Amino acid sequence: MQRRVLIKSAVLAALTAMISPATSYAANDVLKIGFVGVTSGPAAAWGISNQRSMETRAAWINETGGYKIGDTTYDIEIVAFDDQKDPKRAIAGMEKMAQEEIHYVVGPNVDDGAAAVRPVAEQNGIMYFPYAFPKSLYQAPASNAVLGMVANYQSGPAIYKHLMKNNGVSKIAFVAANESDPLSQRDSGAAAAKELGLEVVSDSVTYQVDTTDFTPVILPVLKAKPDLLVLSGVSPANAPQLIRSARELGYTGLISTETAQDAKVLQEGAGELANGFISVGGASTPELASDMMREFVDRYTKMFGEYNDESNTKVYALEYILETLKANPEGLTDVEAFKTTMDTFEAPNIYMVGDAKLSYVGTTSFGQKRQVAVPLVVNVFNNGEFETMFVATVD
Repeated sequence: MQRRVLIKSAVLAALTAMISPATSYAANDVLKIGFVGVTSGPAAAWGISNQRSMETRAAWINETGGYKIGDTTYDIEIVAFDDQKDPKRAIAGMEKMAQEEIHYVVGPNVDDGAAAVRPVAEQNGIMYFPYAFPKSLYQAPASNAVLGMVANYQSGPAIYKHLMKNNGVSKIAFVAANESDPLSQRDSGAAAAKELGLEVVSDSVTYQVDTTDFTPVILPVLKAKPDLLVLSGVSPANAPQLIRSARELGYTGLISTETAQDAKVLQEGAGELANGFISVGGASTPELASDMMREFVDRYTKMFGEYNDESNTKVYALEYILETLKANPEGLTDVEAFKTTMDTFEAPNIYMVGDAKLSYVGTTSFGQKRQVAVPLVVNVFNNGEFETMFVATVD
């Protein structure tokens, strides 16, 4: 009798184990969204923020029943590839996405990588959302790339204008790593500064990314006595080193960059010497953040043990992809349908208070809508945290 009971219990347990997980996982189809970006090396914080934002939102969606597009509900799977800030690896990553028949990819995070993957994306019907600034990626005849953030040639002039008006800035200097991304950002920043009437006192000093002693780099720039020192395209790892060198050499003026930064890295690398450092921040200030944004931050922090303010911007790419597909399910297999939908697309912005909308912008900069609409939030670092300096918009 006891043996029969044991056998019956074992059978019931086996059936339960077979049915319950299968029911939860088989209920929804799977929609794969790719990420190709840098998650190692000096610029790792940029890509890590991307990947973690996507994984946090995907887990949240799946936990709450999936995402309905047309008549089908999907669980979202993030397929990630670390390109190590190497254009060749970025190409390999995008080829991997094509092999897996993934049509929507977030990244790459830098100019070289975003430009390198363009042929693969266009040949394989992939829409990609880079965090890279070359206008050629978003201007016709290019049409498969969508800028996932505010570009430096949009944020730079806004920062300079603000500091001219509120801080009396009249002389500006630029320092950049000897790489294509930072050099490009330096050139566009200097051009914008000149157009605004600022005196550019230095724009030719560069450094190698593996530099450990920045004193020889910064010293000749400071001799020009700028009111504002711009660290063009500076990576999160190099920013505190440059700031520390400038302050220890006695520079008391303003320091800024148009790239997003990591507060924890700044605090660990420069401490209070980084106070006053100006950078582009996440797309939601505490005043703008909705309950959904606050829940996103909470979920992200619980998943990874920390939070990066830049993820306030990085959360948007996945949301834009899914909402646009919801508006036109044909885009699931046809990116041309996705592109057509972009021109008139509008959806509620769940991450901001009020009646804010998701929409595509970029007509002024690119001649076509190839940029996600996120607020331009400019931060100032103070005692280990970012504080909002001002908020603007891009059309």
